[in-house]
Amino acid sequence: MASFHWSVCVVLLCLASGVIATPPRTPVNVPFYRNYMPTWAFDHIKYFNAGNEIQLSLDKYTGTGFQSKGSYLFGHFSMQIKMVAGDSAGTVTAFYLSSNGAEHDEIDFEFLGNRTGQPYILQTNVFTGGKGDREQRIYLWFDPTKDFHSYSVLWNMYQIVFFVDDVPIRVFKNSKDLGVKFPFNQPMKIYSSLWNADDWATRGGLEKTDWSKAPFVASYRGFHVDGCEESVNARFCATQGKRWWDQKEFQDLDGYQYRRMSWVRQKYTIYNYCNDRVRYPTKSPECMRDRDA
Repeated sequence: MASFHWSVCVVLLCLASGVIATPPRTPVNVPFYRNYMPTWAFDHIKYFNAGNEIQLSLDKYTGTGFQSKGSYLFGHFSMQIKMVAGDSAGTVTAFYLSSNGAEHDEIDFEFLGNRTGQPYILQTNVFTGGKGDREQRIYLWFDPTKDFHSYSVLWNMYQIVFFVDDVPIRVFKNSKDLGVKFPFNQPMKIYSSLWNADDWATRGGLEKTDWSKAPFVASYRGFHVDGCEESVNARFCATQGKRWWDQKEFQDLDGYQYRRMSWVRQKYTIYNYCNDRVRYPTKSPECMRDRDA
């Protein structure tokens, strides 16, 4: 798979000539309002740089969030985020894709705050057909409160890949042949939120939110959406072979990317449901496709 060095991809399809454009390497600023809208507590969102950067704030009364205007089947989605600085225990900053309904599909980045001086935990999860419980947790190899970093999802018919900057940290392969549902027919919206979850987020709820440190602020920019948008007349996007993220080189990681993911697993992973024999005495079938599980 080609490496990811962009924040926003503008795809030009040369279908007549049979040439498929590759992702550009030059970042393009896309204002928040083009693809997104606030969802609640509008007074807790601030806008900067002509809408190219926003801040979400959390206080003891409410958090806030935003969502994409459209729903998508497959694509590449990313956000540049700078996490809540200082004592962030009890807070959760989230970036995820989700469909509607009880048997929903969902692809999650959740950043779990911590006491000052203790590292953030990044939790990822995948829901298919309403079933989740596929948590993996890592420490990051940098301080996510000091600067913006890119968090991305690549989703096609073959795999879901989670990226931190250019580094793949997790792959969820299509394992329908093993009896595991895979997201392919429920359009998802993109969401981000900042909220209080001190009943579970930090040390299982032992560390509570210190409201004397409020408001807690997370910053966002690089509002990238490159997906097949659902329309009224087409609930399935027949994208195979027509978009850069659907090409053969994006059906699996390459050798270098697998080595990078193994580096994350060996040095920074603190929990993988595939290896949890207390909660799951029988390993889930999709874990057979996880090289490091």
